[in-house]
Amino acid sequence: MTEAAQTDLRQLSLAELEAFLRELGQPAYRAQQVFRWLHQRGARRFEEMTDLSKTLRETLEAHATCAPMEITKVERAADGTRKYALRTAHGDVCEAVFIPDASAEGRNTLCISSQVGCAIDCKFCLTASLGLLRNLGAGEIVEQITRVKEDLILHPHKSAGRPATPDFADEHEDDPPLPDSQAERAASPGRAKSGGPALPDRAPMTSQAERAASPGRAETGGPALPDRAPMTRAPMAPQLIGNVVMMGMGEPLQNYNAVITALHIMGHPLSHHISPRRITVSTAGLAPRIPRLGQDVPVNLAVSLNATTDEVRDRIMPINKKWNIKALLQACQEFPLAQRRRITFEYVLLADTNDSDEDARRLVRLLRPFRCKVNLIPFNEHPYSTFKRPSRERVARFQSIVGEAGFTVLVRTARGDEISAACGQLGAEVDAPRRMLNVLP
Repeated sequence: MTEAAQTDLRQLSLAELEAFLRELGQPAYRAQQVFRWLHQRGARRFEEMTDLSKTLRETLEAHATCAPMEITKVERAADGTRKYALRTAHGDVCEAVFIPDASAEGRNTLCISSQVGCAIDCKFCLTASLGLLRNLGAGEIVEQITRVKEDLILHPHKSAGRPATPDFADEHEDDPPLPDSQAERAASPGRAKSGGPALPDRAPMTSQAERAASPGRAETGGPALPDRAPMTRAPMAPQLIGNVVMMGMGEPLQNYNAVITALHIMGHPLSHHISPRRITVSTAGLAPRIPRLGQDVPVNLAVSLNATTDEVRDRIMPINKKWNIKALLQACQEFPLAQRRRITFEYVLLADTNDSDEDARRLVRLLRPFRCKVNLIPFNEHPYSTFKRPSRERVARFQSIVGEAGFTVLVRTARGDEISAACGQLGAEVDAPRRMLNVLP
């Protein structure tokens, strides 16, 4: 059987893997073993799957593949943020960002990608300068978690001792019941919540001998060290990554089927066992798929709104010409929101474009019907966009207006901006032609 005809087992759900192995005459429990090796233990080759018979491993080698992604470069920011460039078996590169203490001390977040590049063409996002190169497969989405966990075991994170900024999914779990009515919300002061100190949420590492036998690589990239001999590996500690946010390269809802499969894989007990409560999917506004997402997987929803009028949103986010603000917010109303959960509305603040007092007041009016929080993101500048970041005073004024209306409103701290790892800066490691992001007239 040729390489092109082989099935990549990493891309399959457990049910699909069971069906594949059934065609090879294998019982269902064999699929569970293979699934666990691929996703929980991070096996790179079939010969590592030592609880399978040699005959079965040879059969899998003949009929399937499990070619891994590899970390080619790790960049570290002063605050402990790490940006990973991961090369796929196809030879292209996607990026993931590890954000330590993202929502509280010891609560770490991993931002992962769903595509190589992006077709949505948001005029403030570096990834858009690439266009869309390729959708990632479900296994490639999940494997970003696997490989980053491996690196965190080999090179443990040490807290930088900085105050946590609760930007991501964590707050949904421990919040008090949220006010539903406009009157109740208006009575609750807007605030930027701060996480209290907590012990690192991390399980013990493997032994020194096991760790020494694990794969190694140069921290800044280059060829990996020689492949390991087959071995039995303990599952990687799930506590290394508390939250997963799909806010990296690409529009997740444009790669819908692969993303849904990936969400099911990463949540499975034989994989990373990440609760949907700890996963946030962000969208630029593919309105018809927003309600469907909540029906298929009960994850948290983040919506990249970024404007309060269609005139401005048309210019900075061309997707608005297909699904305008009214259609987008209607889809958000139809998203099945579990009790005590909120939709996150993300708002990138662009100087002299969408950051006026009146924009803040319009945002309040637009979001009145929602149980939600607002994440303000001062623009992270890069060479392919002419937008500028607003002043701190302008950001504070915008936050004050929205917060005084009774909303929880947070200003997202730029984590890792010196290594192009902050929001809207991913894609720097992709070797492909780029274009300037010219704002529409």
